[in-house]
Amino acid sequence: MNARTSALARRLATLVVALAAASLAIWSAHAPASTVQTHTFHSATLRRDWPYTVYLPDGYRSGNAHYPAVYLLHGNGGNANDWLTQGHLQSTADALIARGAIPPVVIVMPQGGTDWYVDRKEPIETAFFEDLLPEIESRYAVAAQREARVIGGVSMGGFGALRYALLAPEQFCGVLLLSPAIYADLPPRTSAARRVGVFGSTQFDASVWHKLNYPALWDAYMNRPWRPAFFIGAGDDDLPIQSEADSLYTRLRQAGNPASLRIVGGGHTWQVWRELLEPALIHALACTKARGTH
Repeated sequence: MNARTSALARRLATLVVALAAASLAIWSAHAPASTVQTHTFHSATLRRDWPYTVYLPDGYRSGNAHYPAVYLLHGNGGNANDWLTQGHLQSTADALIARGAIPPVVIVMPQGGTDWYVDRKEPIETAFFEDLLPEIESRYAVAAQREARVIGGVSMGGFGALRYALLAPEQFCGVLLLSPAIYADLPPRTSAARRVGVFGSTQFDASVWHKLNYPALWDAYMNRPWRPAFFIGAGDDDLPIQSEADSLYTRLRQAGNPASLRIVGGGHTWQVWRELLEPALIHALACTKARGTH
């Protein structure tokens, strides 16, 4: 390579780098500017501080309440930020909002530990309704009405989300359940439900499980007028939970309750839940979009 050719090659390389930098700057200028915040508030019910993480959409404005809110409950032994670090929630929500598939939405992810979201280790269920909902609806510009609320969860969080939806259907218009650990009979021997000290004082107690699981709420739910729309998803290799998801879907549909079921390839993993998150948000938030709460 002679000196003239070498100089030309260097100029071309410099031009390529400059064009790439310019493209990145243009993309960055137009990329959704959603934000994620972590807050802690004092829960009078729990008698302690309770942390949560919140997603705020691009262009979020405080003031007049108008955004719908999604409450997402994490799985056993996980934490609120799993939805972001493993579920890629922020980029998924950004993309859905950008293309108009869902309305701009506030997404709340409370810290749940291993309590299965019931009033056993501590009154976490009561605190959710009496403390967390008022905290979010006073701090953020979300609409404090049923047509602007969605409840969802993964695994243990799916157990809690289903329980909350059946217990208080007047509070939520949409529900999303990803691989919900909702064994209608008893959890398998390998389930964390048997060893977390929630369903029984010293050892697993089947009567406590049955008292707190969703079938115990079914008749009362069916006698009430509200019917939130359900999205239920699971992996086809997650055999006990996939079967339970299918059974719940069938039960809802037979009762005339709006429901959608999605089974994808995979097990009880975030790979499955990442794939399900996009259709889950679209389906669960359709009730808020139709009502014009955004």
